Amino acid sequence: MPPAKTDQLDLWAESGLDGDDQVMVDFLLPTGIYIQMEVPRESTIQHIKLLLWKEAQTYPLFSLLGEMEGHMFECVNQAAVHEELEDETRRLCDVRPFLPVLKLITRNCGRAERILDSKIGVLIGKGLHELDALQDQEVKDFRSKMKQISEEKMQRMQLMSWGEWLRSCYSMPLEAGSLENLIDKHEGVIKITMHYDQSQVLTELMDQALKKWQTTHGPEEDIGFRSDYVLHVSGKLEFLFEDHPLNQCKVRYVARNGFESSNYIFQGFVNMVKIQHSTTYCFRAMCSLKFQLHTCVWKVHSLFRINLVKGNKVNAEDAAKIQVRAGLFHGTELLCKTAVSSESSSRSEHVWNKTLEFDIAVCDLPRMARLCFAIYAVMDKVKKPRSTKNTHLNKYQTIRNVLRKCLFFLCVADELEEMLNPIGTIQTNPYTENATELHINFPEYSTQPVVFPAFDKGRGGKKFYIELKEIMERDPLSQLCENEKDLIWTLRYDCRENFPQSLPKLLLSVKWSKHEDMAQLQALLQIWPKLSPRDALELLDFNYPDQYVREFAVYCLQDMSDDELLQYLLQLVQVLRYEPYYDCALSRFLLERSQSSRKIGHFLFWHLRSEMFMPAVSVHFALILEAYCRGCIPHIEVLKKQVEALSKLKAVNELIKFGTIKTKTKQAHLKEAMMTYLCVCKYMDSKMKPLWIVYNNKLLEGDTVGIIFKNGDDLRQDMLTLQILRLMDLLWKEANLDLRIVPYGCLATGDHSGLIEVVSSADTIANIQKTSSNMAAAAAFNKDALLNWLKDKNSGDALDKAIEEFTLSCAGYCVATYVLGIGDRHSDNIMVRSTGQLFHIDFGHILGNFKSKFGIKRERVPFILTHDFIHVIQQGKTSNTEKFGNFRQYCEEAYLILRKNGNLFITLFALMLTAGLPELTSVKDIQYLKDSLALGKTDEEALKQFRQKFDEALRESWTTKVNWMAHIVAHPS
Repeated sequence: MPPAKTDQLDLWAESGLDGDDQVMVDFLLPTGIYIQMEVPRESTIQHIKLLLWKEAQTYPLFSLLGEMEGHMFECVNQAAVHEELEDETRRLCDVRPFLPVLKLITRNCGRAERILDSKIGVLIGKGLHELDALQDQEVKDFRSKMKQISEEKMQRMQLMSWGEWLRSCYSMPLEAGSLENLIDKHEGVIKITMHYDQSQVLTELMDQALKKWQTTHGPEEDIGFRSDYVLHVSGKLEFLFEDHPLNQCKVRYVARNGFESSNYIFQGFVNMVKIQHSTTYCFRAMCSLKFQLHTCVWKVHSLFRINLVKGNKVNAEDAAKIQVRAGLFHGTELLCKTAVSSESSSRSEHVWNKTLEFDIAVCDLPRMARLCFAIYAVMDKVKKPRSTKNTHLNKYQTIRNVLRKCLFFLCVADELEEMLNPIGTIQTNPYTENATELHINFPEYSTQPVVFPAFDKGRGGKKFYIELKEIMERDPLSQLCENEKDLIWTLRYDCRENFPQSLPKLLLSVKWSKHEDMAQLQALLQIWPKLSPRDALELLDFNYPDQYVREFAVYCLQDMSDDELLQYLLQLVQVLRYEPYYDCALSRFLLERSQSSRKIGHFLFWHLRSEMFMPAVSVHFALILEAYCRGCIPHIEVLKKQVEALSKLKAVNELIKFGTIKTKTKQAHLKEAMMTYLCVCKYMDSKMKPLWIVYNNKLLEGDTVGIIFKNGDDLRQDMLTLQILRLMDLLWKEANLDLRIVPYGCLATGDHSGLIEVVSSADTIANIQKTSSNMAAAAAFNKDALLNWLKDKNSGDALDKAIEEFTLSCAGYCVATYVLGIGDRHSDNIMVRSTGQLFHIDFGHILGNFKSKFGIKRERVPFILTHDFIHVIQQGKTSNTEKFGNFRQYCEEAYLILRKNGNLFITLFALMLTAGLPELTSVKDIQYLKDSLALGKTDEEALKQFRQKFDEALRESWTTKVNWMAHIVAHPS
């Protein structure tokens, strides 16, 4: 690894501070010549190569170099890895070599393919040569299959017309460059104002628009035919087509004032050419597997055993005695008693060479069994856990004759009972140099490969018992006793007919250590009714690792609309961690849907890209990202610009945060970092110095777009909370209750970095209160401040509407923050729009993890409901009890709607358990949801509990005001 460089930020991020925009670069030529020269730091690699070629003419052996196009640069990147700079359109300051040294190397054949590989590597944050270097047959097979599928897809796309391309990708956004060219050629868009009937079919609306345009500009104006046009939604990259009535199109436009309205632009595609891809493709036929004799695993009745060989680099004291514990799991279920090795004491290498035998036959091992190891030190009869590691017994489809394995341990357990961590990753620790090693091998069970049988098609009996109903209505966190499991399994066909949504409970009742039961379950899955997507999500939890169960779950997800898939995409990405193989039904499903919808593809890309820094998932996520990019080559350039912009934002933020540039130049640097379309840029005063940026949206005829870039804060918990708020809003609307929720956008883009949408025309409760009072301490107790602020922003009927908006949104957030246990609700974390909508921000504390000081909880109320809120709801009249009664009714109705969907909320949080969120680490955390929704109680009992919490929130609201006062005094500006 090259030596550390302390001023690398200054080298690549700072530009023009002293008028010098050059950087000294060392060039190493293949002829052995060394050249040092200054080059512009913002020049492209192509331009730098041209400058080098001119300079090299004055040096010896120039004639031996040959053609310039036959060479490319290589550097050591920021990850201390050799990177070939195939894409020569990148700027040197964006490449950011670890040291300013570029090596000129001879370019190999297949340049187009290498350029594509280089772009994909930069885009996903992991060079494809790193995947090439992995000695893993599963990785090679997955990449080969996905590459073939992607190439076939791109070949079909090249043959599509514009209309076919648009339909294949639904509301697929255009490339920025294409849209700019369109506007230049056709003087913007065809703009007309006309009255229309919302029941009109889109084609009729387009005919009407064209007719009016010709009436206005004269019949001599040649504007082409209707087929040359498509309806474009103002301010968004979304399009309307097909013969559907306008009122069936689910498109809303949010105006600058905060109110929603329909707003369409009629936009032409005259002379628009089909997208042409310059990349050449190489198609390879997949090799068919040769027939090979094998032994069915169900014929191997020997007890399962492994040979424990040795352990190296165990992080323990010299006097410690080391033991190894091994356990077999299916999901979180322990299949048999754990096996424990003898004690070993050594300063370096611990050698056992012993056999560990398990009390379960090989024939009874489920296909997705997981073998978990823990190494721990025994000191004074107390076991001190050191490291844990998991591996699949049947890694990649078969149990091999003899499998020798060296396991590199990735994590350390905190508690003894957590040593065998079945929910942990099966990925090896990539930092093998210092990782604890455990050497094992599997004995030979047969002279032929041992494999699992194909899907069995047997059938069982059929009975009916009414006792099933009570069991099946329980929430997912409820535990089943052995008698209940036996009852469910006995009546499995009744479950299929009467309680199909109870499949998760049936799966928990299967004896996975009996292969006969597994065969019957596989047969039952073939005739099980299709579940709704919401019910099927639970089957992707870690508790259900069986391959056929997970394939059935994905089969049920096929019915999801694009909007519904986007709603649950965050969880679907996280459960990829639970998949035993890279090439699985879920991976293929996500790739297929993302390559058919640019919007889904955008969010899938960033959900995966943001976690590439995690060793446990980096290979799996890199493989999916590579497959997506190969199947959506037109999207690569757009994503590339996004990655580069975020890189610049991060660099500028670090310069500001660490004070390496003067205050006067900070704003200039921020502007320089961002390219075009920038209106406002500033940095905020909080600890992490987040950047506040406002872009114009002239290209799409929309309002300005405001974002906050954060670097140093983990936004994934905020992202999860806002996703749940969007789901709550959807469920309420499905029940005809619109509570005017504002689930603003939030997207994690990397390790402790991400973007937050700025809600326009809004201010915090704290600012509203401070501007209405001369004394900071008294501001929090001014109950008229909020109502007066709304009166200043609205008058007449608009004020009545704003108060109604406030009432509805306040009810929604009261219920939502109570159910989710959202804490740290000071007056800077609650905002109000000028239109009256109240909304909460900053969700660093959820699931009842309230802040405390000296052991005393700061927040003593179930949710925030202060008297100044009530003052607004009652329109400033204490006698207006009818308005308050309506507000209370909204709250109770909203709460009961969420209760009906309690299982869905528990499932979504359970699927996020391994995401590494600070306040969602175990099932105990999710218990808060079960308690707040009063699951297991009747609606009457639950409503009684909520009413008690409502009265408590109102009665103890004075404590909230005291907290707000303390916050305003502590943060006066």
